[in-house]
Amino acid sequence: MLKEKGYDYLCVTRTKLKEYKATKADIKPIDIKDKRNNKITLQQVIKEGCTDQYMYIRSEMKAVKEASMDAHYSKRFEDELAHLAKAIHTKGGTKRITKVHERLGRVKERYPAANKHYNIIIEEKNQFATLITYNRKPLPEPKETQGIYFLRTSLKEKDEKTIWSIYNTLTEVEASFRTLKTDLSLRPVHHQKDSRTEAHIHLGVLAYMVVNTIRHKLKQQNIHHDWRNIIRIMNTQKLVTTSIKNNK
Repeated sequence: MLKEKGYDYLCVTRTKLKEYKATKADIKPIDIKDKRNNKITLQQVIKEGCTDQYMYIRSEMKAVKEASMDAHYSKRFEDELAHLAKAIHTKGGTKRITKVHERLGRVKERYPAANKHYNIIIEEKNQFATLITYNRKPLPEPKETQGIYFLRTSLKEKDEKTIWSIYNTLTEVEASFRTLKTDLSLRPVHHQKDSRTEAHIHLGVLAYMVVNTIRHKLKQQNIHHDWRNIIRIMNTQKLVTTSIKNNK
């Protein structure tokens, strides 16, 4: 629809590309730094059968977050396995082998991402589970597949840095709407009359102009906090005015 109307677009792909190749084989990926000084790798790529332009992005910070998520789910998965292993030695706990496998199946369904990294062995005797052991499989280091996503755009003849700059502008716009709706309480609107609703929205926009001015000044000093963090930090600051009367 956008193409039919003559509009260009830039967005994050819903899924990672599985088959792609660099737009120009002789050009290597470029590395830049984001506003928090984290390394970002960019490279234009193409997908066979698609006329749109794609850009491969790998963020070191995103990779760290994904790795920490894996560790988080692994911890919860191991807690479930430990509880299941303890139950076969507890009075009234699940011991019959069929029931143990059923419970283990439900645990695997809840944590599919963690399950694939474990070897689980259930020993049995006379249709009753006697021991449950598990150990984590060794993971490759580092995980090159973590921290990767792709941008898709109809824009042509744009280099990686230009596309990245446009994408960051879009994220800033999204952050602006989020600030208006949440931090500045632009929504929900509880007024019944149109005039009051218009005044509410007008004041919200004026408030955001102040917010944007403050953030712009802070960015010039290499401070890139969002408004919520700025408020949190400023709440720790105190201003005291002291006056002394001179009798002379």
